[in-house]
Formats: sequence, C-alpha cells, structure tokens
Amino acid sequence: MGTVDREMMSRALQLAAKGRYTTAPNPAVGCVIAIDGAVIGEGYTRPAGGNHAEVEALDSSSNTSGATAYVTLEPCSHEGKTGPCADALIAAGIARVVIACEDPNPEVAGAGIKKLQDAGIEVELGLLEDQARDINKGFIKRHEHGTPWVTVKMAASLDGRTAMASGQSQWITTPAARQDVQRLRATCCAIITGIGTQLMDDPSLTVRITNADLGVEDPMRQPLRVVVDSQLQMSPEARMFSQPGDTLVATLDDAAQREKASALNAAGAEVIFLPALGEHIDLQALLVELAGRGCNKVLVEAGAGLAGAFIAEGLLDELVCYWAPKLFGNEARPMFNLPIQTIDAHLALSIQDIRRIAEDIRVTLRPDKDY
Repeated sequence: MGTVDREMMSRALQLAAKGRYTTAPNPAVGCVIAIDGAVIGEGYTRPAGGNHAEVEALDSSSNTSGATAYVTLEPCSHEGKTGPCADALIAAGIARVVIACEDPNPEVAGAGIKKLQDAGIEVELGLLEDQARDINKGFIKRHEHGTPWVTVKMAASLDGRTAMASGQSQWITTPAARQDVQRLRATCCAIITGIGTQLMDDPSLTVRITNADLGVEDPMRQPLRVVVDSQLQMSPEARMFSQPGDTLVATLDDAAQREKASALNAAGAEVIFLPALGEHIDLQALLVELAGRGCNKVLVEAGAGLAGAFIAEGLLDELVCYWAPKLFGNEARPMFNLPIQTIDAHLALSIQDIRRIAEDIRVTLRPDKDY
C-alpha cells in the first residue's frame, strides 16, 4: 500500500475521531471513498441507530463502481439497527476495500471481510492499525476482554497532593485544565467516583461543554454517573439526582444495603448489588456490569482510596494527571493509597503524551499491558 492509501486512511481516521463523543456503544468509524486518488465521498458513524460510516460515505458519493473504500474498522456483516455495511459496499460496486483493523465484535470478527472477498472485492487489512485501535480502544477492550477501558484522572500539585488535610481541593488547576477535563468526560460512557468524594464535594459529574466547543454535530450524551458506596451512605438529596442523565449506585449485596436502597431508588438512582472483594466492592465485577450496559470507556474521578484500588487491582488502562505548579506540603492528601513497600514493587508507566494547558501540565500514561 502506497502513499495515496496512507493519506486516504489518515483522512478516514480524522473522520472517525469526530464520532468519539457520540457513537457509544458503537465504535467510532470513518470511511473515505476514492477513485484514482480523488475523494468522491466520506462519512463517519452517527449515534446508535443512525448510519454507519460506510453508508454515510456512499450516500455522499456518486458513480462508486470500481472505487476504493478506506474504512477504519471492518465493515459490519450482520443486521442490527442498520443493515450490513458489507452488503452496502458490495451493492455500490466497490472494487477494493482497505481496512485498518478487524472488528472484535463476535457478530462481525472477520465475517465482514469474508463477505466482501466472497463477492470478488479485493480486501487489504492492517493499514494504520495501531491508530485505528487507539480511537476505539474502549470498544475493542469491551469485546476482547469483557470490561471497559479504565482511565483514572487526577489533578495534583507538583508534590503529588490532591487536597489539603481538611479535604479542601477546589481548585488545584486552572479553568483551562478543568475545561479539558470536560472534553475527557465527554469521551466516556460512565464516570466513577467513591462515596468519600461524593460526601465531601457533592459533585454533579456531568459534561458541561457544548457541541460547538467540541466541534461535533450530533447530540452528546451525559455519561452514566456511578457512585461506589459499599454501605449506602449517599443521601437522596445528593446534587447529581437533580442533573440530567442517570445515576448508578453500587453497593454490597447484603440484607442491610437492600433495606437502605429504597430511598435512593425513590430519589432517581438505580442501586445495584455487587459481591465483595475483601471488605470492599469487587471493582472487576463493577466493570463487567458496566460493560454489559454497553460502556466502552469509563473515567474514574475519585479520591486516593478508590483510585488506588483500581490501580492496585490491576484495572488501570490509562492515567491522566493534571499537574499544577504549586506545592501543598507533606500534610496534604496523596494521589493514591497504594501499599508499595520497595522500589522493585513499583508500577511502571509509559508516557503517551505531555502537553501544557494554561499554567498546568497534562501527562497521559499507561501501564504495560498486552493489548
């Protein structure tokens, strides 16, 4: 595959990125249709129930016979809320399909490629695959591993403190950094916090950013709010119950919590009962529950205890830290409660991205995982 193919797939990836705020639980996919290196149509996946990228691109094209379609994810081959995209490409007379990566959804998983090949279409797979997988890392992880992609977000002082000893934490970072967090929230299907943060800050956990801010056309969703509350201490008067969107409260499955649940359910929450891991809620079980609800990516915005638990239990996929050029001192609260005793027991992270946002620095890191 040559330079033209790379240019066309790069454009398809740019289109796919437009859907990262709106397509879940579906993947964000881009498609470019070209003849002799000239683009004749393009599109990206619309919100669930709307057109997929290939149909959008075909609808914007004419005379597609003999054309090449560049798609960031394998065209679907099954009947869902929309028809199979592989069938649409075949019917349009497409001669060649270049695909960045295979779809891990077991309903597709190579069947779309086979359908295209059986129709006599030339198929090439793997162009810019790493970039395509990264755009849909949550969708891919949900289908390959049964849990969402887990991002832990922290705002900290330069000496790694997230709040004063009293719990005071507003505001560590600049308004620009907090606006950037809103963009991060908008990419996620759920925001997870702990009861400690909920009781201290009474947060809304909503996306407070507009379509114009993000440069997207389709309506954005509010992420599912998830409160980890093993003893059901949350008040029915909590602020998030008056906000748009849904609130899920995860608690331990025992008789005491089932008795308390009715007040929160009446306030508008959905209370779910999960098994314990030691004295706490099994966070893996929570993630499996969220994956079953179609959550591709979740954002953990919590204190040192819950954030540390996600890391200690090996559930972290990505850490996003906003560092403020401030010093809070040794009595302030740490970023994580992690029982690491020796240097050799450290958790190694690789830096994915560093950038300045106003006076703050945002660092994105990932642990070494084989996927």
